[in-house]
Amino acid sequence: MIAPLGIIVIAQLLGTSLWFTPNGVAGALMSDWGLSLDQLGYLTSAVQLGFIVGTLVIAFSGFADRYRASHVFATSAVLGALCNALFLWSESSFSSALCWRFLTGVSLAGIYPLGMKLVVSWVPNKTGHALGWLVGMLTLGSSLPHAMRGVSDGEHWQWVVLGASVFALISAVMIYWLGDGEHLPARTQTKMSGKALQAFKIPAFRAAAIAYFGHCWELYAFWTLVPVIVLSILEEAAWSASLVPWVSFIIVAVGMPACLIAGLASREWGSAITAYLMLLSSGVICLIWPFVAQGPIILVLIVLLLWGMTVIADSAQYSALAAASCPKEYLGSALALMNSIGFLMTVFSITLTTVLYSYIGDYVAWLMLAGPLVGLWVMKELLLSDPTR
Repeated sequence: MIAPLGIIVIAQLLGTSLWFTPNGVAGALMSDWGLSLDQLGYLTSAVQLGFIVGTLVIAFSGFADRYRASHVFATSAVLGALCNALFLWSESSFSSALCWRFLTGVSLAGIYPLGMKLVVSWVPNKTGHALGWLVGMLTLGSSLPHAMRGVSDGEHWQWVVLGASVFALISAVMIYWLGDGEHLPARTQTKMSGKALQAFKIPAFRAAAIAYFGHCWELYAFWTLVPVIVLSILEEAAWSASLVPWVSFIIVAVGMPACLIAGLASREWGSAITAYLMLLSSGVICLIWPFVAQGPIILVLIVLLLWGMTVIADSAQYSALAAASCPKEYLGSALALMNSIGFLMTVFSITLTTVLYSYIGDYVAWLMLAGPLVGLWVMKELLLSDPTR
């Protein structure tokens, strides 16, 4: 029998494949629907905005702590699958496409934060390691559309979108069957309104959350631009454009083992120093990228792989730090609010970088660098007192 953690992380992998379906088929979608790079960025931002609205509702209603996490996850996955599939019927109306991506984002708000709560409910100890698996599967799930596009070999990109919806339905069945763990109450009867904000009064939670916000600023701008950057690099080297989805998949998916390695490292070093080192590494790559991008293609691809690893490896550790410092009776609401604000940062960074990429090219990495700089600054407090140790 598969362990509960295994079921949760596989369901997370399948459910979060909804996140970047337009990006996975970016070239064909832009060609068939006549979209610009700016509009592709707006589609991604619509998902982020939907996620923000969904997590805000969850956070301030206490929804995540009033109802069984498994039921919220399963219902959200079904709704997300439906909204994602309906996106295909929006070719003649970009506003309709934005609407369906927005609603997909709302649905994802019941998948990602609730997945974290399910992990804590089943595996209360070594959350940095366990959440490393969860975020690793989020990473792999986000990269799946690129691989599915590669497998389709340029044909019928619509099946990539529908395939993600099928994956989400499977994830709903898995989590509904698993149920909630025994280490957190199935539901909380006390009034939850405003409880999520109280978590930010706790210094360790606040520091972890702000570092997470900086991490999100860089991460989702990078993931959005990966296929665009890869296409530019391959065209410059006169490599086949058919390699773009596969190279993009590898660059994003390599973050999955990086999350697992970081989770193992957190068991020895603690989550704070692990996150700090990863954030420092990705920040350095942001700094040097405009110069590296002009080098030999093999060097460029190696640096992109390192960026793909370090940009996500720290993500789970912020959640572990936050979970370790937050009262369990409103943990779900607090994590949802933390996610919501973090993803609000991504709307600005995605919009800014996709709009300016055509003008400043590789120097767009310096815009991403703002996130790591903020995160490294606030992490100093957590290095002195790591609540996960």
